[in-house]
Amino acid sequence: MSRRNCWICKICRAESKRPPSNLTLEEVLQWAQSFEKLMTTKYGPVIYAAYLKMEHSDENIKFWMECETYKKIASRWSRISRARKLYKIYIQPESPREINIDSLTREAIIKNIQEPTRTCFEEAQRIVYMHMERDSYPRFLKSEMYQKLLKTIQSKNNS
Repeated sequence: MSRRNCWICKICRAESKRPPSNLTLEEVLQWAQSFEKLMTTKYGPVIYAAYLKMEHSDENIKFWMECETYKKIASRWSRISRARKLYKIYIQPESPREINIDSLTREAIIKNIQEPTRTCFEEAQRIVYMHMERDSYPRFLKSEMYQKLLKTIQSKNNS
């Protein structure tokens, strides 16, 4: 099975040639209305992440999603540990999945990493969101992946 034709279901971690059965035409059409709608639907972020992985540019969505999880951490010790991990993976220059942020934002994170707050990655997360919205989101909507998904769901609804 070609990886390009697979739908990756994050929930079951299985691959199939069909999109998730409870993915609706309404949801898929919402994705084209705005990037915000894509990111707030059930399957939008998962399908978008699969697209970015195919494009070899999924570090932004992964960072964004990890920041969403990070903001919910209540324990100070867990937050410190997770902040350091996020820094090593995404922020540190030459890191494995380095995101594209300006030096002022990077410096502010380095300064705040000693006693990280829930918001210490907020500016970097905002920048990454903006990059995705302006760059990869328009490509996603034009992609073969999105167009095929739309046609598949529409034909399923018409039958």
